[in-house]
Amino acid sequence: MWKPFISFFAAMLVTLSGIARERDPLISDTILVVRSCRDFRITGKGRNAQWKKAAWIDLQKLDPGGASYNSRFKILYSATGLYVLFYGDDARISSSFKKDFEKLFLGDVFEVFFHPDSSIPRYIEYEISPLDKELVLYMSSEDGRIAGQVPQLYEDPKKVQHAVHVSGGKMKPGAPIRSWTAEVFFPYGLLSAFQNMPPIKGVRWKANFCRLDYDSDAMVKWAWAPVQKSFHELHRYYTLVFD
Repeated sequence: MWKPFISFFAAMLVTLSGIARERDPLISDTILVVRSCRDFRITGKGRNAQWKKAAWIDLQKLDPGGASYNSRFKILYSATGLYVLFYGDDARISSSFKKDFEKLFLGDVFEVFFHPDSSIPRYIEYEISPLDKELVLYMSSEDGRIAGQVPQLYEDPKKVQHAVHVSGGKMKPGAPIRSWTAEVFFPYGLLSAFQNMPPIKGVRWKANFCRLDYDSDAMVKWAWAPVQKSFHELHRYYTLVFD
């Protein structure tokens, strides 16, 4: 089932060669301090008081086409996991995928990439659609090849909690809307195979937060750490520092 995913990434994403694995001195870094919080229940609306501890961070629009939708995120961490909140203006739900673990990246999604140990080319990719469907992949880039696989035994304590709220329309394919919000909780069990886990004060991760939108019938990308061709350019990710 997952061979098409591996083939897709190998064929469509930029090759991470020796040049890509080395830090380009012309690429500047940005550091985001991640504040700690108490655990709370997610609703998709991002209205819990704990979110006041985190500032909104804008995503940069990377492609010339499509609308310049306001797109942004927040992040917090607790004793049990990481919380991410996305917000994006939108005109319609350009996604028809009705099941988890489909090729959600061929429709509207918010995406998270966590690279806990930058010395090892293993990281996690998470996608959430405006129809509240998810895709979780453990990724690796070895010898210039990118591969992804679904976590085995994807259940507690690995299972991600997620919720989506749509404003100005219905949560259905093609529906006109004004915006959508995704709220996601990543339990540390999902990341237990990685180094620098669980994150404690002073620990640094690399990460990226991204968006894909297809309202113009073509892929339009946004990202916190700007990439050139692919969201899998690990050497361009920015830094998270846990407070």
